Amino acid sequence: MREYETTFIVQPEISDEGAQELLTRVDGILERSGAIRLLHDDQGKRRLAFDIQKFQKGRYVTTYYLSDGSAVSPVERALRLEESVLRFLTVMADPEVIDIEARKARAAEDERRHAERARERAQREAEEERAREAEMRSGGRERDRYGDDDDDGERGDDE
Repeated sequence: MREYETTFIVQPEISDEGAQELLTRVDGILERSGAIRLLHDDQGKRRLAFDIQKFQKGRYVTTYYLSDGSAVSPVERALRLEESVLRFLTVMADPEVIDIEARKARAAEDERRHAERARERAQREAEEERAREAEMRSGGRERDRYGDDDDDGERGDDE
């Protein structure tokens, strides 16, 4: 068995339910192909290096699985047909996995760590959103208080 990892970038507006549905479809394809899914790593939204289909951000997801190679084509075909997937790439991470059970155990531990990081990221994003909403409600009065806006009539350059 070989270990593969398929990384794909999904449109940033996709809901958590939509992303979960996509991962469920990938799981089904892997199961029908006789592959063993190790874990899905949802890395969240990131800024893209360049615009893809006019998107500046994308949601990165990596799926790790064990297969003899027969699962790669069906997974890539499904991702190619999915409208919400902007890009994907599959690489062989390990050409020969000897101890499958040990790799499954490591993957379960990795998945637990990834889930914890995702919870922390969700909390951080919620706090940032609350801070933005508070800033919007204050109407920018915070900037005036700290002198960021020049309302004193000076142009600030030499005349």
